[in-house]
Amino acid sequence: MKNKVSRESKRDATYQKLQMLRSITNSHAQSKTSIILDATKYIEELKQRIERIKQHIDMAQNSSCLNSYPLQLSVEAQDKGFLIKVLSERCCRGLLVFILEAFEELGLDVLQARVSCSGCFHLEAVGVKDDQGSECLDAQDVKRAVSQAILNWSTQDNEQQ
Repeated sequence: MKNKVSRESKRDATYQKLQMLRSITNSHAQSKTSIILDATKYIEELKQRIERIKQHIDMAQNSSCLNSYPLQLSVEAQDKGFLIKVLSERCCRGLLVFILEAFEELGLDVLQARVSCSGCFHLEAVGVKDDQGSECLDAQDVKRAVSQAILNWSTQDNEQQ
């Protein structure tokens, strides 16, 4: 008799725990297996959310590194290309290389450029999409790529200091 009561109390406890798990994971499943599978999927989703949050935190911290290098960036669409301007009041050793690599990744050919790297950093460049690239670019794409290049440069620059 004691054994039967013990088994029933264990079964009730397991049932209660499964129902709690079901409510936490917003599962509509009825069977134990389905509830556990839903919980597993939910845990994986939470792990992905955590990873995305960590990436956002890293990006925010890296962008705060940019505050130590106040930069102005503007990209304007022109007839056949883009006018890209980058200005910093501080010397930004190595930044030009990162920006040119971003141009290359975008498939932008530099038609004309003025660059000053002494005392401050000033870049004014006109870039056009090369003929081999079939994908359309807009000013936002170029600005995003140059911003990422600046971020990569600042991260690398901070690691060297």
